[in-house]
Amino acid sequence: MKTQEQQTRLKELAEEYIRLERKLKLGGGVEKIEKIHSQGKLTARERIDLLFDKDSYQQEIGLLVAYDEYKGQAPAAAVVTSIGRIHGRECVVIANDATIKAGAWYPETIKKILRAQEIAMRNNVPIIYLVDSAGVNLPYQGGVFPGQYGAARIFYYNSLMRRYLKTPQIAAVMGMCVAGGAYLPALSDVILMVEGTSFMGLGGANLVKGATGQSIDNETLGGAMTHNAISGVAHYRTKDEQECLEKIRKLVSELPNKHQTKVSITEPQKPKSSPEKLYEVLPQEHKSPYDMREVLDCILDEGELDEFQADFAKEMICGTARICGIQVGIIANARGMVKNSAGKPPKFGGIIYKDSAEKCAYFIENCNRHSTPIVYIQDVSGFMVGAEAEHSGIIRSGAMFVEAMATATSPKIVLTINHASGAGYYAMAGQGFDPDFIFSLPTGRMGVMEGDSAVQAIFGTQLEKLKKAEQAPDEALIAEMDKVRATYEKELDAKHAAARGLVDAIVIPEDLRNAVEIALQTCLNTDKPHLGAFVLPNI
Repeated sequence: MKTQEQQTRLKELAEEYIRLERKLKLGGGVEKIEKIHSQGKLTARERIDLLFDKDSYQQEIGLLVAYDEYKGQAPAAAVVTSIGRIHGRECVVIANDATIKAGAWYPETIKKILRAQEIAMRNNVPIIYLVDSAGVNLPYQGGVFPGQYGAARIFYYNSLMRRYLKTPQIAAVMGMCVAGGAYLPALSDVILMVEGTSFMGLGGANLVKGATGQSIDNETLGGAMTHNAISGVAHYRTKDEQECLEKIRKLVSELPNKHQTKVSITEPQKPKSSPEKLYEVLPQEHKSPYDMREVLDCILDEGELDEFQADFAKEMICGTARICGIQVGIIANARGMVKNSAGKPPKFGGIIYKDSAEKCAYFIENCNRHSTPIVYIQDVSGFMVGAEAEHSGIIRSGAMFVEAMATATSPKIVLTINHASGAGYYAMAGQGFDPDFIFSLPTGRMGVMEGDSAVQAIFGTQLEKLKKAEQAPDEALIAEMDKVRATYEKELDAKHAAARGLVDAIVIPEDLRNAVEIALQTCLNTDKPHLGAFVLPNI
């Protein structure tokens, strides 16, 4: 029987996350928002809300990126990246947040823009740029301007989408758009500008004055009328932002119909248990056991799982199911002790053994044959170690699992429940294997191992010597070990991972099915595989 205290861990972390989310969504703060409004402009998130279908679910990507850097002065890295629907069609939106340093680019801004572009490229969904940026944040130019994944990569992706991938790109200049940043709309299919508030140019009026001695105002130099009537760079001029956003919605509605997926989709059904029941299912202590099938009851339509090899390697749960009507494959880690057959010792849930690795590899290949999306529900501590495991050939079996997952061309969605540790994290479609989306509950813990295990790995030999000498660790050694534990505890936190873009978003139980559903629907906009950031259609 669970106590009230045992039911609170996920709830506490979710409430903590919600408070942080609300703070970050204020961008530069109330005063900066009021300043934007006084200029006759909307904020980035207000623009996105008007652009997406009313009351439809939208999933922000990378909200926590950089929240714990720059002394808290760069919430969401000054750019909002989100996935939502326009006339029922999944779209990616990138919107500069002008309430933060006039929307100037931090190094992490580039990371977020590239991630959003990759989502659009991989899935062939329209991408919309709402440009309102002063360009490079000059004190941090070293992390923005140069390098393979510097700002130039954005324009590289622009060009590939335009020339080869035929991914629709629509750009609206809704404020400043200067210097190299002007190439982002210029490399899009369509450019819109707003009268009185838009400016686009390789240099603003002040730079022109200093470089050439010519006196000119920004509106005459690169305003909406200039680029629509004189330069011909822009394609549409709108009287205000509302008209601009409505025009974008119209342009999206005029695009060719999206790809019709072969994946089976039926009428959505409610889960067997409310997603909010996850607050009760997950234990207070992250190491404590729980029933993964109760978690699946909160996610799957009617809780129904057509389990694959249900009596074999029970520490890994594989099967087909539906989420919001969409046919998916499920691979999930069982937790707690798992009974073994034929009188063999029980297995530890959350650990991958030789048999379970081979079972998962075979199941992945079956799903891939039918292009069935796979949802990896992670609570994995790693692969089994020890003499028996090594002698069984677990390295080869683990490699089979990893290879099947890595080379599968069907969509991959990852949800971390608790642990994402060791090589098990890799096998369960870790970020390095380019899953289409990675989500985490607030309880997620991502790291090579837990803090206590790290202490043992680092100080184990030293502690063993002290034990043989019948000596206790001194205060200095204890302090060092405590420091390692504290560092791991901080870096294992889901917020730490989200701040560095290691997960796309933290989702609370109430939003979980919506987040997974919009991710799946986004993936089903194409049947073309991606192996890496992008792949050309003829490959």
